[in-house]
Amino acid sequence: MSATFLGMPGNFPKNAAEAVQNSQLRFNLRKATHTIRDKRAAVVGELPDWQELRAAGKAIKDHTLRHLDRYLLQLEEAVTRAGGTVHWARDAAEANRIVADLVKATGETEVVKVKSMATQEIGLNEALAKEGVTAYETDLAELIVQLGDDFPSHILVPAIHRNRSEIREIFLREMPDAPAGLSDDPAALAEAARLHLRERFLRSKVAISGANFMIAETGTLVVLESEGNGRMCLTLPRTLISVVGIEKLLPTWRDLEVFLQLLPRSSTGERMNPYTSMWTGSVEGQDFHLVLLDNGRTGVLADEVGRQALRCIRCSACLNVCPVYERAGGHAYGSVYPGPIGAILTPQLRGMSSDLDASLPFASSLCGACYDVCPVAIDIPEVLVDLRAKAPHGAAERAGMKAAGWVLNSERRLGAAQRLASRMRRFVPKRRLPGPLAAWTDTRDVPDIPEESFRDWWERNERA
Repeated sequence: MSATFLGMPGNFPKNAAEAVQNSQLRFNLRKATHTIRDKRAAVVGELPDWQELRAAGKAIKDHTLRHLDRYLLQLEEAVTRAGGTVHWARDAAEANRIVADLVKATGETEVVKVKSMATQEIGLNEALAKEGVTAYETDLAELIVQLGDDFPSHILVPAIHRNRSEIREIFLREMPDAPAGLSDDPAALAEAARLHLRERFLRSKVAISGANFMIAETGTLVVLESEGNGRMCLTLPRTLISVVGIEKLLPTWRDLEVFLQLLPRSSTGERMNPYTSMWTGSVEGQDFHLVLLDNGRTGVLADEVGRQALRCIRCSACLNVCPVYERAGGHAYGSVYPGPIGAILTPQLRGMSSDLDASLPFASSLCGACYDVCPVAIDIPEVLVDLRAKAPHGAAERAGMKAAGWVLNSERRLGAAQRLASRMRRFVPKRRLPGPLAAWTDTRDVPDIPEESFRDWWERNERA
């Protein structure tokens, strides 16, 4: 990819150009995404009513978003009634302040975390560090990322860009209690992480979690995970703080049944996830605090086309089928939300004032594979096209598009332009266009201009 594309401003092309030069990264991504993709296809194919389940998930989410204000108040009442405390955070700064104050009020300087993309979105770990609080990730992939001073590159498998040899090196370098003779066998790596984390679980008095779902009817929060670290974080500490985006809401307990079928199959390719943890308010003497995070979500909700991104249940199915993600990887997106869903969610949450965010809607081939696998039928290509129209464009491009519209809006003008192009064809470079148009030919040849247009050919042959 070239550094600059006409119509594709910003940093994604530059980031992706660097990523595709990394053959090890491409191998890691291809192997992992194809494995998950094949597993998903197998378990989805077992269900004759998959499309009906998908439609049900879409309908439940759309209904919830239309009545989000009412269901959020119902959730607050239910959580409070169960002994929990609800906090409302308008943005990242407010959410970080709330969590930091809650942790400092306990007198603790360490917390354990079960994977939460919302806390990554707001930079909670960094905010806590400034307050003298150290956050320890307990999800294996998140632990790898944290120890490697790295950044997540996948929604489900944050360390997908690392192979097991790289993980071994990270453990030996950054994990003081790693066995000296540690091999790169997956079982050995998992055992080393388990022993390392066990002491954290037993010592920590405060835990921070996210949630896959919140049930307005009962005030119940739900976490789905595969390792059991979530269960340890949610039950052992004396204080539990959950930071959850307001869109993670479901109206009733019955609605959850649909998503407990959709999410495992779409994410890990399993019929049922190994660990499903549910809790309602404060239990067994534990103090529970729920931080409801907006951070741009109400702005997304106001957009008639873009609001469907809030249906997302973070399954990552769209990443695993995306040809752009498979080659560029998650870091190129510069966001905790990579891949197709990140390309539509991040610019809406953060705005498109930066070059990177303005470039994300263009980080797609519009092949539609993401829409086909989405368990809640988010039409990602539709949102991408809508965001492309809203992205900032340079004066030259706006003038060019205006001129093209003027020509294409008239049959007479279009015919004249085609005849002129045919007459000037010998002056058009064969491989690379000059000036600002050169970006179009960095990765493609200039197509041959025909001697005459199809319109003229048809008219000539019809008369004959």
